[in-house]
Amino acid sequence: MTEKTLAEILAPAGRRRFIAGTATAAALAALGPMRPVRAATKTIKIGFVSPQTGPLAAFGEADAFTLHGVKSLLADGVVTKAGKRPVEIVLKDSQSNPNRAAEVASSLIQADNIDLMLVSSTPETTNPVSDQCEVNEVPCISTMAPWQPWFFTRGGKPDVGFKYTWHYFWGLEDVIAVYTGMWGQLTTDKIVGGLFPNDGDGNAWGDPKLGFPPVLDKLGYKLVDPGRYQDLSDNFSAQIGRFKEAKVEIVTGVVIPPDFTTFWTQAQQQGFKPKAASVGKGILFPVAVEALGNTAHNLSSEVWWSPRHPFTSSLTGQSAGALAQSYTATTKKQWTQCIGFAHSLIEVAVDVLKHVGDVEDHAAVSAAIGATSLDTVVGRVDWAHGPVKNVTKTPLVGGQWRRGGAFKYDLAITFNGTAPSIPVDGPMQPIT
Repeated sequence: MTEKTLAEILAPAGRRRFIAGTATAAALAALGPMRPVRAATKTIKIGFVSPQTGPLAAFGEADAFTLHGVKSLLADGVVTKAGKRPVEIVLKDSQSNPNRAAEVASSLIQADNIDLMLVSSTPETTNPVSDQCEVNEVPCISTMAPWQPWFFTRGGKPDVGFKYTWHYFWGLEDVIAVYTGMWGQLTTDKIVGGLFPNDGDGNAWGDPKLGFPPVLDKLGYKLVDPGRYQDLSDNFSAQIGRFKEAKVEIVTGVVIPPDFTTFWTQAQQQGFKPKAASVGKGILFPVAVEALGNTAHNLSSEVWWSPRHPFTSSLTGQSAGALAQSYTATTKKQWTQCIGFAHSLIEVAVDVLKHVGDVEDHAAVSAAIGATSLDTVVGRVDWAHGPVKNVTKTPLVGGQWRRGGAFKYDLAITFNGTAPSIPVDGPMQPIT
């Protein structure tokens, strides 16, 4: 497919329809058909749940851009096996709250009568939405949450899986390999301080059997785990004290952005300065890194997607780099990792619909999801190849935030041993 111009992708969409009951203006826009269709042709309704507000809002930052960008592409509908059908996408805000996520998912299923659910952004959003879909027998595609907390926390059994819920992303085995691959480039005492909150991600990352502890132990690292803390804590003195006492030189964990800002600020104030800090969630996005001021230099994290990833959209023909440039040109903001995955959800959804005859046959739609084999802007999505049923993985590398360049901080890829096709920008550097 040839690459479409920005003007084509962002063409005026015509009538905009508003959905009652959503929490924010950004979540109100529903994407309807752009051209008249026969009254007898039922519109395919797709629900989309993500955090538009609250402490996880950075994960949903690219959603409005993504949905606006696909309006013109879906204006004439989608050609299913039974013929062309108009498509409507309804975006709703989880407000970064699991209970709210379940509530809006139920509303989309019961009130909006959706045919397919899309959901993204941490287990706090993906899990309650997926559970609602599984119970109500509505096909669901989720991403942007490590697969273990999505799968095992929901009671998944590797050889059985689920009937209606499907997930693609990387796993804890990948992020551990990325982090240790970055740390291995530095000279440290191999003492690691863990920041694991009492939530879906924190309990999975810190799990003594499935998480970081057993792998770090095998690799010769000593993990100092002060125990679980509550999200939105305002005092990390106890954790910092433990780390200083144990002479921790590496910090890791999975911390929501406001909590990492609090931790890192207090760490600097209390004289705790590790050589490496590789943290999930908290420093994935430019807006969170910039909030740390000059102290963010050389903080590190996993990198799910970047403009340098060698993948192309099946919808627009855009490369990862072109999609990132389009985002910056449109929003005047720095690219963010979520752009690729928000876009890929629509790619997968459209591909699934093309392979279905009766969209109201939810079992058939779920089977079509499981049969998907698609090259997307985040890599290949293929549920025939995965660690457990209903899960397939996408590539992961590691990187550091560095001052300078086109933006206040740029994300440099420093480790690609887990995905050699993604180029490295330079070696890992210690925090100074």
